[in-house]
Order: sequence, then structure tokens, then C-alpha cells
Amino acid sequence: MPRFTRAELESYRGREVPDLIGPDLRLLFVGINPGLWTAATQTHFAHPANRFYPALLLAGIITEPISPSAGMTDEDRDRLRARGVGITNLVRRATARASELTPEELRAGGLELVETVRRTRPRVVAVAGITAYRTAFAQPKAVAGRQPEALAGAEVWVVPNPSGLNAHETTATLAEAYGAAARAAGVT
Repeated sequence: MPRFTRAELESYRGREVPDLIGPDLRLLFVGINPGLWTAATQTHFAHPANRFYPALLLAGIITEPISPSAGMTDEDRDRLRARGVGITNLVRRATARASELTPEELRAGGLELVETVRRTRPRVVAVAGITAYRTAFAQPKAVAGRQPEALAGAEVWVVPNPSGLNAHETTATLAEAYGAAARAAGVT
């Protein structure tokens, strides 16, 4: 696993990470925005404290462990795409914390996500973060779980953010939420 100095990580501020989307997309996970470690490795949810991939494994969404902190391998990406799983972000620019984003950025990201969903046509969109979802889609009373409104024809689920900063979630509770969205998408 690489080690980055604070200055090295700061040099990735504002960078983008390309979407990971294949042709037979069934389940699209949507992060809030890339963190600096993610930008440095060009791999979604890459920070060593992030529980995204362990939760996917526990939920049966992936069948082999992925250790993304050094950067995801091409084989890892291919296996995710083969399972019909994709990853994107509401906001493309990397920051140290999601709290650095403005409400305007989140709303603009929501509009961009609608276009991505129209183009890629997943069965289910799983947005990882209730506060970002509420802001991006002007749904201040939204609660976690399946949402009553579709997004460009896709079922929408709001699932917990896997960041290590989200201390009240565990890998097991994340796996439970991600697994529900995956079952709805026909992935597991």
C-alpha cells in the first residue's frame, strides 16, 4: 500500500476519477465525490479506512476481495463490470472531505447523474450518503432505503456512506444495505 504525505495528497485536490461503468450495468453506486486518496490512486473508495469493498464482499456483490488502496487492478475492474456493477460520483472534483462541497455543486451533480443514468440505464442507483442525496435532489425528508421516486427510469436506493468518517456504520450494516440494493438490481 502506498503512503502519501499530506502535501502529496493535497496535490490531488480538484482532480477527477473516471466512472467505472460497463455495458451491462445493473447496479450503479454513486459516491459523494472522490477523496484525495481516491484521486491519487484513480480508484473509487480507495482510502484504506473505507469499508466499501469489504461490505461488497460480505454482501456477496463481489466474490473476491478487492484491496483498492494501492489502486484497483484491471482484473478487479473487469470483475465488477462483469457483475453489472458500476461506480460514479455526484461531484467529480476531489476534496479532503465531502463537507467542502457546496449545495450548488451537489445539485449540479444530481442533474449530471440523471444524464448518466439515462445513458447507462442501470436497474438500480444506490447513492451512498443521505445528506448528499437530500441536497442533490431537493428531498430534505428522504430517509435511507428505497426511494419512492425513480431516477430516469432506475430504482433509487439511498445507502450509507462507507467512509471511515461515518463511524456509526459497520461493515456488516453497510453490507446489509448494499445487499438490499443489489438484490433489487438482480446482482445477487
